[in-house]
Amino acid sequence: MSFRNQRAQVHPGRFCEILMICAVILGWQMPAHAQTAELAGQASAWATLKSDETWVGLRYIPELSLVKPLSGTWEIRAEAAANARWFNRYDGWDPAESTAEIDPYRLWVRLASSQYEARAGLQKINFGSATLLRPLMWFDSIDPRDPLQLTDGVYGLLGRYFFLNNANIWIWALYANEDLKGWETLPADKYAIEWGGRIQVPVTAGEMGFSYHRRTVNPEGSVFGRTYPGQGQFPEDRFGLDGKWDVGVGLWFEGALIRREFDVPEPRYRRLVTLGMDYTFPVGRGLHLLAEHLERVEAGDPLGSGERQSISALSGDYPLGLLDTVSAIVYYDWDRQDWSRFITWQRTYDRWQVHLSAFWNPDRTLPDRDAAAAGFAGSGVQLMLVLNH
Repeated sequence: MSFRNQRAQVHPGRFCEILMICAVILGWQMPAHAQTAELAGQASAWATLKSDETWVGLRYIPELSLVKPLSGTWEIRAEAAANARWFNRYDGWDPAESTAEIDPYRLWVRLASSQYEARAGLQKINFGSATLLRPLMWFDSIDPRDPLQLTDGVYGLLGRYFFLNNANIWIWALYANEDLKGWETLPADKYAIEWGGRIQVPVTAGEMGFSYHRRTVNPEGSVFGRTYPGQGQFPEDRFGLDGKWDVGVGLWFEGALIRREFDVPEPRYRRLVTLGMDYTFPVGRGLHLLAEHLERVEAGDPLGSGERQSISALSGDYPLGLLDTVSAIVYYDWDRQDWSRFITWQRTYDRWQVHLSAFWNPDRTLPDRDAAAAGFAGSGVQLMLVLNH
């Protein structure tokens, strides 16, 4: 029998989780005023039927919230949630794939007052003006078609200060986030700190924001890394600008410029710009329409020309009554000449929701971040039941 020395390794994300759990436990041992705890959850079940395959799945997200008032207007709050899911994929009647997973969904602690907050842990960070085509989808992967609007969080520290005139400042530092987010095609180095910030200010009849983020990209194991094996890690800068106004109709724009400092013959800059508007027409109970158009360019210079992608999107929703709403989303890719269509009927009770959806989409789509959303490629129908408690 032989023995070898082994060094235990802890994944950075798990290490952050351990720190957050310890912070919550220690924080609640501190003497203070009365504290409250609330346990909630969301259970969902769905079935997606297509001509060549069927998806069946279950999901449960339990959530524990703790609130502890401190002196004055200060309070400390913590939230812990898990994402437990199971799904089966069938080819005809034959099982083809089965997955059962449980992962942390949210795990953060927040210190806040009336004008300031600092939040640390696994959390959702999103901002911007766009809805369907979001250039500033930097830290989440929310699919507008998803009835649950789920997205994985990021590990990090977020600080925000709110001025009395509604202006606000954000500062963040992220760590241990190697999964792809939003429009990313290459992952970040999980051992490097990402950092950035945002300034948002009110303007006439609306608001504008400027955002910045810097990360280190690790191309190892990707198609990019195999194509250029000599290119190691490299820095990436993101600059964002967005604005939104209400002038009878809602008008907004959202743009991002991404600069990648590598040494290979590939475009170093990516531009994404979205223009949008919405209006509620006085038809029946009110027909709400929202339209956006996205231009994406890969270029060698910040304002240069290059490979271009143009996508337009239109969504509408109409309340059929107190309990029922019908909504639809249509995308059109002008370069591929592809249509993506999605329509859903939703009935909402106090705790229950029923979603019946139909879709007719291309077989090729943007990478899905969740197995449940993968069923939206191609054509089919989906029934989803949701219970909130």
